[in-house]
Amino acid sequence: MAHVLLPRAGAGGSLPAGATRSGNRTVPEPFRSAMVIVAHPDDPEFFCGGTIARWAQAGTDIAYLICTRGDKGSNDPNMTPERLAVIREAEQRAAAEVLGVRKVLFLDCQDGELEPTLALRRAIVREVRRFRPQVVITPDPTARFIRGVYPNHPDHRIVGDVTLDALFPAAGTRLYYPELLAEGLEPHVVDEAYLTLACEPDTWFDTTEFIDRRLAA
Repeated sequence: MAHVLLPRAGAGGSLPAGATRSGNRTVPEPFRSAMVIVAHPDDPEFFCGGTIARWAQAGTDIAYLICTRGDKGSNDPNMTPERLAVIREAEQRAAAEVLGVRKVLFLDCQDGELEPTLALRRAIVREVRRFRPQVVITPDPTARFIRGVYPNHPDHRIVGDVTLDALFPAAGTRLYYPELLAEGLEPHVVDEAYLTLACEPDTWFDTTEFIDRRLAA
C-alpha cells in the first residue's frame, strides 16, 4: 500500500513538516477504527483482505463502504443485473464476516458507470462523518495499470480519486455540505489513508498468518 498523511482543515493543502509518502515508517497499529471504501463487492478481499483480517483481529472496528453492488460483473447469458446484485451483496457480507468485519454499507451506484461527481463525494463524506474512522483504505487513483500488465477498472480509479477529495478537505471542514450538519453529522478528520493497488507502495503489513482466512473470504 501507499500511505497518505492527511492535512488538517485550514492547512492550505500542504503536508505537515516532515511528512512523507515514501521510505520506511513505523505504523501505529492497532488503529481504533478503519473504513474500506471501494467500488465493488469482493474488492476488499482481493485488494487488502489479509490486512483487514490482521486489523480486525487486533481490535480495529472496520466498516466497508461499497459504491456499487457489482451488478455488471458476469458474462452468464442467464444472469440479470438484479439477481447478480443480490448474489454479490450476500457474498460480500459473508466474506466480511469471515475477516471480522461487522458493518457493510452499499451506495447503490451503477456498476461500471461511476463518475467523479459532487454527489458521489457528498455520499462518501456522509458515511465518513457517520462512522468517523481513524484511517481509510481506498484504491490508488493513479494506478491506470495493475503492475504494468493489465488495465485497472475505471471504477477503482474513480472511487480512489473521489474518496481522497472527500477526506480532504470536505469531511473535516464544517462549511462543506451544510445539509449534513442538518442530519447531525459533524465534521470528522481522518488521520491517514492507505492506497491499495499502489503504483509506488511504501507500506507493508505482514499478513502471513492471515492468508488462509483471506482465501476463505
